[in-house]
Amino acid sequence: MPTVEELYRNYGILADATEQVGQIRRQAIKELPQFATGENLPRVADILTQLLQTDDSAEFNLVNNALLSIFKMDAKGTLGGLFSQILQGEDIVRERAIKFLSTKLKTLPDEVLTKEVEELILTESKKVLEDVTGEEFVLFMKILSGLKSLQTVSGRQQLVELVAEQADLEQTFNPSDPDCVDRLLQCTRQAVPLFSKNVHSTRFVTYFCEQVLPNLSSLTTPVEGLDIQLEVLKLLAEMSSFCGDMEKLETNLRKLFDKLLEYMPLPPEEAENGENAGNEEPKLQFSYVECLLYSFHQLGRKLPDFLTAKLNAEKLKDFKIRLQYFARGLQVYIRQLRLALQGKTGEALKTEEQKRANEDTTSGSPPKKPPTGPKRDARQIYNPPSGKYSSNLGNFNYERSLQGK
Repeated sequence: MPTVEELYRNYGILADATEQVGQIRRQAIKELPQFATGENLPRVADILTQLLQTDDSAEFNLVNNALLSIFKMDAKGTLGGLFSQILQGEDIVRERAIKFLSTKLKTLPDEVLTKEVEELILTESKKVLEDVTGEEFVLFMKILSGLKSLQTVSGRQQLVELVAEQADLEQTFNPSDPDCVDRLLQCTRQAVPLFSKNVHSTRFVTYFCEQVLPNLSSLTTPVEGLDIQLEVLKLLAEMSSFCGDMEKLETNLRKLFDKLLEYMPLPPEEAENGENAGNEEPKLQFSYVECLLYSFHQLGRKLPDFLTAKLNAEKLKDFKIRLQYFARGLQVYIRQLRLALQGKTGEALKTEEQKRANEDTTSGSPPKKPPTGPKRDARQIYNPPSGKYSSNLGNFNYERSLQGK
């Protein structure tokens, strides 16, 4: 396959025009689509994809337009050139080719993005997903979830299976490995918008109950300031609404219930003088309890007698006491919040919120938005035994892409 420079030379473009090389290159890019016929089209697509690495903004726009132009001539041939560079090209070319697909595919008309073309995109994407970084994985999920052929129930199920494969749900969870934790959370974030009454979250919910909840306090993350436990509980709550039939429902429901009890303390014992025997009141984690209680309610509907059976009478009594105590604490918190808000303007509240955003999460505070981690400067490749999701995801941006689908 000829290089870009060889192609230019063949048409007498480079010659001795050193001073006008920029202008010449742009003119050549404009003319390249003219040679995209028959067997030459994949070659031209490959060359144009390589040219995406240019730092000249005008030239970059011309390359994008040229790629779109030949895409409309032969979508399959153009995809062949793009994916060839994604799989084998330089890092910068790979990165920009993926971003081209994620931003430009949705602009193409239906007569270009036919069912056969979308099937090719899915097939080639699966090859790329065997070894991707966190950012690349999110971009490919954006590409695939935008395909019309994958908007069906079976299509969304395919996407969920792809995410589950990337998440390595068959592997034992390692809470002390930040990469393992981040990979699971990032994959789950991509899966959540796909779940529905017909596309169940059972596999993910089961994994969270069996592997993650028992290790909740041991979770580690390289993202400074991120409340990783709350992140996990929020994801579990979002998924729980779409959980189907679970094999070990009672066992997993018990694990969920036990974790809920950890954050719902019993009232402190009172001394003879009526004061608390302990030194301080228990700290109430409102956001944690909200997520756990919602998840418990969703799964508990599948086993109505979990707390009402005679064997669980004491457990139910204990739970009611904890609920009542927690409710009293909530009322106190609401009163304190109203007092704190009295006489304050919206601008003053905004300033205080910005100050709190730089502080650690405190007990009883409303949940904070997790900070954004820095993006990687270069694609870092990791080859785990199973050839799945790349490591070092701790540096990946924790942007949530939950879309109401």
